[in-house]
Formats: sequence, C-alpha cells, structure tokens
Amino acid sequence: MFSTLIYRTRLNRKPARLEGREDGYDGGMPRPIWTGTISFGLVAVPVRMFSATESKELRFHFLDKRDLQPIGYDKVRRDSGEHVDNEDIVRGFEVEKGRYVPLEDEDLDRLDIELTKTIDILDFADLDEIDPVYFRKAYYLLPQEGGEKAYRLLVRALEETEKVGIAKVVIRKKQHLAALRPWEGILLLETMYYADEVRQPEKVDGQVGLRKPEVEMAKSLVENLSEPFDPEKYDDTYRKELLELLRAKAEGEPLPEPQAEEGGEVADLMAALRESVERTQKKGRRSRSRAKKAS
Repeated sequence: MFSTLIYRTRLNRKPARLEGREDGYDGGMPRPIWTGTISFGLVAVPVRMFSATESKELRFHFLDKRDLQPIGYDKVRRDSGEHVDNEDIVRGFEVEKGRYVPLEDEDLDRLDIELTKTIDILDFADLDEIDPVYFRKAYYLLPQEGGEKAYRLLVRALEETEKVGIAKVVIRKKQHLAALRPWEGILLLETMYYADEVRQPEKVDGQVGLRKPEVEMAKSLVENLSEPFDPEKYDDTYRKELLELLRAKAEGEPLPEPQAEEGGEVADLMAALRESVERTQKKGRRSRSRAKKAS
C-alpha cells in the first residue's frame, strides 16, 4: 500500500492561564485529570490535578499516496488479521510468552483507595539536591472546595522553608515518585523517574590533556554568554519553519532549495575559542552601549 503523511495542529491554541481567582483557577483550564488528597503527617489537603504543560509536536496522518485519502488505524488480531471492535478489547499483561492475564476496571477497584487517591509526602528536601535528570512531567495542583486554607498553609510553609516534598502518587495506573513544590503561588507536582529508571552513562574513553589556557578561554566564553534565564526568550523555530514550509507547499508557492550538509572538519580548538570569546565580548559591549543610550 502506498502511503504518505500530512500534519495536523492547532495554530491558535492558547496556553491555559492561572490568573483571576484566589486559588489560581479561572475556569479556562481543562477538567482535572485526578482528584485526591495531599497527606503529610496528620495534615490532609484536598486538591485537583491539571497538566501543567502541553506538547506542540506536529501530528501527522497516514495518507494513500495515490489520491491523498486518509488511511485509518485498524485494530486487528495479530494471528488472523481479523478486525476487533473497541467494546471487545481489554487490557492485559503478558505473564509469560504468549500467556496473558486480562485487567478489568473492577480489578483496579480492589487496590488500596488510599494508595490511588493520595499524594503521600514521605520526606522534605532541598530542590537543588535533585538532579534535573529525574524530573518527568509537571502538573498543577489546585485546592478542592473547602481545602483552600490548608492548601495556602502548605504553599506558605514550602515557600518559607525553601523545601520540596518528596512524595508517591498513582496517576493513570502507575505509581510515580514526585516532587511537590510552590510555583507562582500555587502547588506544582513534578513526577520523577525512580533511581532504577535512570540509565548510567558510559564513561568517556581516553585520557585527553587539557591546557590551562584552553580551560580559562572556555570559562570566559561561558561567562560572556551567561544571562538570567527567561523562558519567553526561546521558541521552537524548527516547528515554525516546518509549518511555514507546509503552508507554502499547500498553496503552491516556490519552496527553498534543500540545505547542503556542511563538512565535518575539526577546527583548531584554541583558535575557535579565542574567536568566540572576542565575538561575545563585542556583543556584550554593544548591548551595554544600547542600554546606556536607552537610560
């Protein structure tokens, strides 16, 4: 079967905002994906959970290359190719090769309700003790009705102690390790990888000698390029260019020529560092000059 791909995206979709009401919820966010309780010591804080991020990845359809008609995703048996309706499909776990155990919704109800509906804080720790490699996905936690005071109390306590709660929580049938911390006046829960889920990197082979001038030059380059972090400064230029290319192609406009791959020559390291430092120094001087004129 001949097939190709075409994209689908929402160009004007606006991110959810956390402005307006005192509890940070303005009614514009989607329905909560989880409701439950934060538990630490004998304190319980009822909360609702919302996804804090969204992917802007372009999604594509499969098409028949001959006439660009969509190709559906058929649910078929592997052994016979026979189509199976959605109502006849269940989840299952392969306990051994070719032998499966089905998992029904009522089976999940047999699990400990406290385990599935509680964010259980085990410890408190400093945020800078947690390497970013462990963080997975962020969620907003907002108070349920009647839980506003306990919610605000927990936010204030975490802000003033500069601590984060290390917790366990079950989301979508998976138990996650998580960090609970204040952010923009609300609670943010970031799921984390367990230690055995983080792969250990391979060692860098070879004994490479570094000269002190090279190290100092590299440090100067890092300092010259250092600025306070501003997330608004960065955007997905590749996605924008890809969307523009697809728009031009859809409207029959001329397309840019393919970019030729540049050679992979290894430049003289010290010379490259020196030139980079000089360029960044000039850039810094121009920025300071513009700032003086503006003031």
